[in-house]
Amino acid sequence: MEVEAAKMIGAGIAVIALMGVGVGIGNIFSNLIQAIGRNPAARSEVFGIGILGFALTEAVALFALLIAFLILFA
Repeated sequence: MEVEAAKMIGAGIAVIALMGVGVGIGNIFSNLIQAIGRNPAARSEVFGIGILGFALTEAVALFALLIAFLILFA
């Protein structure tokens, strides 16, 4: 197998993590909307936790992209 082909396969496998990130972000915001819908008074408490969860989940996506780019271009 050529090195260039192995790099492409490795980068594709590294990007599979983005599928999980998409599901996770959808789950976070789905539950956030449900929580605010059930108890609008708790919006100020729940919203900050939801944004923190989004930021941490998005960090995983950035790490996965970083690894994919390192595989491709290094």
